[in-house]
Amino acid sequence: MTFKQIVLLHTIIFLIVVIFNVTPWYFLMLTVAQLLFVPLTLQLILKKENRLYYYFAIPAFVSVFILQTTTNTNLDLLFATIYLLFTFLVAIYGLRRFIQRGFVHIEEFMIDAGMMYLFIGGVWFFASVTGIDTGFSPILTWLTAIHFHYSSFLLPIFLGFLGRLQKSTAYNMVCTIILISPIVVALGITFAPWLELISVVLYITGIYGFIVLAFQAPFASTLQKGLVLLSFGSLGITILFSLLYAAGNVFGIFHVNINFMLKFHGFFNCILFALCGMIGWSISTPPTKELGWNFPISNMKGRFFIGEKILSENIGTNSYSGLVDHMEMYVEREKLSPTIIDFYENTSQYKLFSEVRWHTWFKPFAAVYKLISSKVQQLNLPYSNKQMEMTGDIIAVEDGRTKTRAWIRKIEKEVIFVALYSSHQNNNKTYMNIALPLPWSSMIGILELHQQEEKLVLTSKGTSDSDAGIYLAFRKYVFKLPLQEQFLLEEIKEGKLRAKHQMRIFSFPFLTIKYVIDVKKEIDVK
Repeated sequence: MTFKQIVLLHTIIFLIVVIFNVTPWYFLMLTVAQLLFVPLTLQLILKKENRLYYYFAIPAFVSVFILQTTTNTNLDLLFATIYLLFTFLVAIYGLRRFIQRGFVHIEEFMIDAGMMYLFIGGVWFFASVTGIDTGFSPILTWLTAIHFHYSSFLLPIFLGFLGRLQKSTAYNMVCTIILISPIVVALGITFAPWLELISVVLYITGIYGFIVLAFQAPFASTLQKGLVLLSFGSLGITILFSLLYAAGNVFGIFHVNINFMLKFHGFFNCILFALCGMIGWSISTPPTKELGWNFPISNMKGRFFIGEKILSENIGTNSYSGLVDHMEMYVEREKLSPTIIDFYENTSQYKLFSEVRWHTWFKPFAAVYKLISSKVQQLNLPYSNKQMEMTGDIIAVEDGRTKTRAWIRKIEKEVIFVALYSSHQNNNKTYMNIALPLPWSSMIGILELHQQEEKLVLTSKGTSDSDAGIYLAFRKYVFKLPLQEQFLLEEIKEGKLRAKHQMRIFSFPFLTIKYVIDVKKEIDVK
């Protein structure tokens, strides 16, 4: 079934509902979203993946059709459940898209979030149809359902399409605002009118932000740009009346009632925002820039216990004394400190003294994590910030990558890290590819190496087309984690290094490890 055929089918279904509708007219604002805007927008995302449509969507849309064209029956619960199940499956699909990618490409996450938010709309629709006591009036229950079909489903997806055309720092900020606003709205409706007012102010900031971004975006045609701007611009008008309504609930000085909001929003949201937006984006739906991950991944996964035991069945035949064979594969050898080069090429000839510092805000989590890591024997960092010597060995292993060697680090006899070092090339750049086996999965650190005078920086933060990052590999999924790490190595004197390892989560620092690295014996540092 082509997109045009699906458009025709759903248009006919909705027109029949309009003719035989037995509910108050304003209920059609949600019905048109369910029978027209939701399925057609999903088609713009799914493209050829029509299994969701054929097996789950059609029963859901038939259920909505029956609910809107019949009076209350004993089967209303069944029909509402079918639609609820459909929105749940859409949310699962959105979650699956996210898990395959992780914390990257915020424009794709906007689409994922819209699909996941639809389930919340399905829950409120179910509550409205079945008469569940939500603590609110029936009209507010229904209004919450419509909110999650328009502002929480359509809007993030339209913004995702906009981001596929053009992204910037401002775009990331606008997306963050739009993502958190539905939650703040729900909290405001539930707990406090002033919180609802704050949510509207957030929406205003986000909406006018993406209107400006839409003016700057390179659309496929003038017609498409005009329709998308009309769609976004209509929200710029309706949100002002939402502000007056929310302010009236807080201060009691405005008189914008629900009846006015229904008529006003009914026209602007249904006709201008949703219909114009859907037509605009269907003229030329921007393709995703997501190409997936194609770097080599270690096939070595652990069970509950990692430690040295995981290496016993994967010992390689080669012999290595360093983490890399030749540093010139990463950097210009002549410009880097000779001791740093020698440390990476002859790692086993150096002693490490570490000082671990968990940042104050993270210490409660670190204490709980320590109970687990001490059993698993992986990423098993001490809770104390006392300087301790790390000992270890470098062992050749076979894990499906090239020239992989395991660096086992211990404090006394307790295993701290089992890290598998390899490398790969992509786009004429060589990355350090480090795997840490975890229970039934592995954490992958892809690091870029840069020189700062004679210092060396290893970082997981790269450009948009870089492989750099920290990932979790589980079965066929490779999920980019919201973690960043950076190593800075510098030579203090010949044969002695100082290193600083910083870890961040969502850009917030939570762990810093300082190292002093000494040569074990007198060697020729070349």
